[in-house]
Amino acid sequence: MYISAFKNIIIESQEVIADVKLVRRDFSFESNGRYVFVGVRQAGKSYLMYQRAKELIGQGHSLEEMVYVNFDDERLLGIKAQELDQMLQAYRSMFSHTPILFLDEIQNIDGWEHFVRRLANQKYMVYVSGSNAKMLSRDIATTLGGRFMETKVFPYSFREFLKSKDVEVTESSQFGRQKGELERWLLQYFEWGGFPELGMFANKRQWLNMLYEKIILGDILLRNRIKNDFAFRLCIRRIADSLKTPLSYNRLANLVKATGTNTNVTTVMDYVGFCKDACLLFSFDNYAAKFVERATNKKYYFVDNGLLHIFLDDSETALMENICASILYRKSVDSPEMDVYYYNKEVELDFFLPHSKRGIQVSYSVSNQATLEREVAALVKFNELYGLDHAEIVTYSEEKDIVVNGLTIHITPLLKWILANE
Repeated sequence: MYISAFKNIIIESQEVIADVKLVRRDFSFESNGRYVFVGVRQAGKSYLMYQRAKELIGQGHSLEEMVYVNFDDERLLGIKAQELDQMLQAYRSMFSHTPILFLDEIQNIDGWEHFVRRLANQKYMVYVSGSNAKMLSRDIATTLGGRFMETKVFPYSFREFLKSKDVEVTESSQFGRQKGELERWLLQYFEWGGFPELGMFANKRQWLNMLYEKIILGDILLRNRIKNDFAFRLCIRRIADSLKTPLSYNRLANLVKATGTNTNVTTVMDYVGFCKDACLLFSFDNYAAKFVERATNKKYYFVDNGLLHIFLDDSETALMENICASILYRKSVDSPEMDVYYYNKEVELDFFLPHSKRGIQVSYSVSNQATLEREVAALVKFNELYGLDHAEIVTYSEEKDIVVNGLTIHITPLLKWILANE
């Protein structure tokens, strides 16, 4: 029986909601909407639920109506879907209100979606979160019957990161005295990413390593019953090492096997899928490839620069491309019509956005003439093949416009590019 545990958890969580200090995320809730939030661990899903609870209290609901339960709580270890109703029994034994339910990290309970659908059918306000993208799978969406809005949650955007530091971005922020302040914060965000709790820790690498281990152990190895821990970790390491390079499953398997580790293509496919399910990685397809090749030859990126940084020593170029990729990926999630690809055939292009005919190259610096010529040549060649309405090279700090063969190419510093694209 879990009724006693639920009683304690409900009371404790109400105290947390009353006292928690929030940095408001850039998210607007539908007034009568029910939500499923999915994202990598520590992205801020729980705090988004707290934010909603506080909004509802501000609209006239009472604190006693709020029921927040984190199913990672060891007091609920082993609970089954058929026992989840004990949460409602526990609440009714203490309060006479209709509860508003916030169910966090519920994905590890097989069949949770049937309980949640019943809550929706009974007109409860329900908010669900988890760290596995399969929560947005077609099967679960079908079970939930269109009663929930599906939302991906990411670590802080750069603007949210600045907000957490009490830094306000204005129209003049990129000039004068504040520009220097923004550049200092950008360096931290660039190197260590935007996990909300990271700012509380001086040793950021240690915290990120601990988070990585929690993702690997809790969300991937145990959940998927992976037996070859070493091969799996090596696979992720090889993805990090090859971040700027397209990877087929065959090539990735060969990179792992080159170390003397036994694996095969099917296993590597599973490993990559597990990482994407845990929201650790995402990928872009090759615009030039045929359908089958698109499915098997991708460029992989980490959901946050901090998680990539723990793998790399000389990391400037990889972090540059990863941060641009993550911003474009977030925009594509929010805007389904905005597809993002890379291009690798007659020419190599880091990112191509067909809907806006926008080509993007990423280079930490183009102060070297050979580097500049290489990046410019790629954009010019791609423009000849497909036509571009907008061509740009994102660098860390350089800025100018150049015209080559009638194509205007904007060389844009990362700070300006991020603020324009978030």
